[in-house]
Amino acid sequence: MTILTGKAEARRKLQPEGSGVLRKIWEHRADYAYVLPAIAVMLIVIAYPIYYTIELSFFNTPPGLQLRDKIFIGLDNYTAILTSPVFWTVTSNTLIWTFGSTLISFVLGFACALALHRDFVGRGILRAILIIPWVISAVAASYIWKWIYHSDFGIIGAVLVGLGLADRPPNFIDSVSTVLPSLIVVNIWREFPFAMIMMMAGLQTVPDQLLRAAKVDGANAWQRFWHVTFPHLRNVSTVTILLLAVANFNSFIIPWIMTGGGPSNASHIWITHIYELAFGRQRWGVASAYSVLLFLILMSFGYFYVRALSGNERKDGSA
Repeated sequence: MTILTGKAEARRKLQPEGSGVLRKIWEHRADYAYVLPAIAVMLIVIAYPIYYTIELSFFNTPPGLQLRDKIFIGLDNYTAILTSPVFWTVTSNTLIWTFGSTLISFVLGFACALALHRDFVGRGILRAILIIPWVISAVAASYIWKWIYHSDFGIIGAVLVGLGLADRPPNFIDSVSTVLPSLIVVNIWREFPFAMIMMMAGLQTVPDQLLRAAKVDGANAWQRFWHVTFPHLRNVSTVTILLLAVANFNSFIIPWIMTGGGPSNASHIWITHIYELAFGRQRWGVASAYSVLLFLILMSFGYFYVRALSGNERKDGSA
């Protein structure tokens, strides 16, 4: 008995004091040995690029110089970004693109989920048709919509002229005033099925007995939705909106393929502008500074996403 007590005291002394993360890691140190290879790979392919991007953001990298000849300039890249009128144009485009695409995609997807939640003939076929935009390759969809919007050969322009609604085909993606809304329409078309799937999954968790009880108590369809259905969908709605916002903020394929940021930066968002600075103009330092700012913004989205998931786990645990 004395020997066992002595071993327990020795083991307790080896453990770090406190009940935080370090203690949990120490208690499960043998388990972490199995994931060390995966951690090493993550450090190589994720941690090092992040570190190098942050380091590069403090250097000037003129196109005529190699990266090893970069010049340290401190925070000048960040100052140049924040004082540039292009930065505010791109930021405005990004906010309009993100909020417009996220909000309308969520509302449209939610409406489709509510409609498909009812039993009717052909529901499965309609559900499969509505999912098509989401499963199509973004590259293929971008080229298809680019031809649909084409000012000379586009279907929309031909229909408008044929019906007498326009004298000539409109320039959807060649006009500064219409290019961003036109791209947002394409992005909504492609993303609303994701919101629809997420909300359809959430609707499966709404207890039928509560809906029946509310109907017996005299609640109409809107009251049942607002007081019974929607509260059960609050968490899945938060997660869906955050995922859509992150995807839209970091979206690249549709705006780049369809317009390349033009005309006159009217459709440039952060991610396409960063790509152009880095690979088009070889301004690696400025592009890295942009990337650091974008990383911080996306990290804030990630924080709220993790909080939303943690809230769901606590709610499930208490239930």
